[in-house]
Amino acid sequence: MNAPSSNFGSLHTRRCAVGSSTSRRWAALGEAGQVVAMLAGLEPERPSRDIRNFPALICDAEEWRRDLADNGCADLAAMMEPGIAALLAINARGADCRPAALALWHEFAAARSAVLALLPPAGRLGPKRSA
Repeated sequence: MNAPSSNFGSLHTRRCAVGSSTSRRWAALGEAGQVVAMLAGLEPERPSRDIRNFPALICDAEEWRRDLADNGCADLAAMMEPGIAALLAINARGADCRPAALALWHEFAAARSAVLALLPPAGRLGPKRSA
């Protein structure tokens, strides 16, 4: 009997390496979204299962989906960073930042939905798994 290859699982490891950077960015984006919602005067959002589990679920997706998700998260971060900085500056001056925060929240939610749409279809039996 041959010994198992030392490369066993390396594809999954490489595939999920992208997922780990996406996972950290996704968590930071979720926190940024909560800050924007607070500044907009919205109730804190209760994240859906797909939002909570996005990094793990996207790890099981095809490479093109993972690449687009990673790029989408980077684009979303590039939008949120200056947006939050502007909102905090408005708030620091004592002005009402709620209308601008609400606009940023809507942009964030739409962009996040587009990234979530990259998740592979799960079907009734859960996500596709391979051994």
